[in-house]
Amino acid sequence: MENIKNKVIVITGASSGIGAVAAQKLAALGAKVVLAARREDQLKAIVTEIGDNAIYVPTDVSKRTDLDNLIRQAINKFGHVDVLWNNAGIMPLSFFEEGLADEWDRMIDINIKGVLYGINAVLPHMLQRGQGHILATSSVAGIKTSAGMGVYSGTKFAVKAIMEALREEVTQTIKVTTIFPGATQSELGHDITSPKIRALYGDLKNMPKMDEDAIADAVIYAISQPGNVSVNELVIRPLGQTR
Repeated sequence: MENIKNKVIVITGASSGIGAVAAQKLAALGAKVVLAARREDQLKAIVTEIGDNAIYVPTDVSKRTDLDNLIRQAINKFGHVDVLWNNAGIMPLSFFEEGLADEWDRMIDINIKGVLYGINAVLPHMLQRGQGHILATSSVAGIKTSAGMGVYSGTKFAVKAIMEALREEVTQTIKVTTIFPGATQSELGHDITSPKIRALYGDLKNMPKMDEDAIADAVIYAISQPGNVSVNELVIRPLGQTR
C-alpha cells in the first residue's frame, strides 16, 4: 500500500457509508483525505477521529461552485489533488406512473451533475500536473435496470457512459475508475417515498447486503495500483444478489 501513502484523496458523499469508511481506511494507510458532503456535523466528527491528515469541506455536489471550492480548498491545504472520488449519490426509487418528478430532478442533479461538476473542477489541475486519478460510484443498476428503477438506473448508466468517455479522452495521463456496487449496508434508499416501491421491496432490510468495507477495499485496490496500471471498472455484489 506504499502507493497510497501521502496521496491527497478527495471524497464526496463522505459523511456516512462507504465514503466515510473509505476515508478512515485510506487515512490509516497514510493518505491525506478531504471529506465532502452536506452534513457538516458528521464530517467534523469523522475528521476529528482521523486527525491532522484530514479536512472537511461542506459541499452540495449539485452546485458547481461547491465542487470548484472543494478542489480549491484541497489544493490550498495539501498542495495538489492526486485522487477525486465522485461518490455522492441518492436513490429515491419510484415508478414512472407515480410522477415523482422532484425526486427525478434531485437524482439527476446529484448523481449525474455532481459527477460532471467534480470532473470539471479537478481535470484542469490533473492535466496540468500530467497525472491523477478520477473515480465515480455507479451501481449494478448502471449495468441492468428493472421496474421501479428507471430514473435511478438512468443516472447510473449515465455515470458509466461519462466515465468511459473520460477514460478514452485522458487515458495517456489520468487513471479513470468506475465502481459498480451491489446492495450495501448504507443510508442509500432511506429517502424512498414511493408506496409502490415499499410494497414491492419492503424496507430493503432483508436483501443480501455487503458491509461498506467491501466497497472501500475495492476503492483502495484501485488507488493502490502502480503508476502504469489503471483499474477501469469494478463490479462488487453480495453473495445471493442476482441482479
